[in-house]
Amino acid sequence: MRAFVQALAAKLEGSFPEHVRVERGGLFGDKHVRRLEVELGESRYELEAGRGDVECRRRAVVRGISLKTEELPLDEWIDRMSAELLAVAERSERGRAALEQLLSG
Repeated sequence: MRAFVQALAAKLEGSFPEHVRVERGGLFGDKHVRRLEVELGESRYELEAGRGDVECRRRAVVRGISLKTEELPLDEWIDRMSAELLAVAERSERGRAALEQLLSG
């Protein structure tokens, strides 16, 4: 799971840097992903990585205020976030190129 989260964070940071924040930590140079946050309009997708597991949620945020938080299984979190990333990509040529890079890579 740790390798998957690392790869996902790297792909998202490289493809959508203006929407992604990644917190890394660890001992002795082992800087694994602790938290991944993707902001897309009024949605904030958050993933927190523990030892072998992840917690995923989607927050509805309006004017900086979190109105609703949903805990989601990883597969649903990825599906929802992907759909919103696709919408962002459709609005932007740069976003479209980034999405193609993310999906092909």
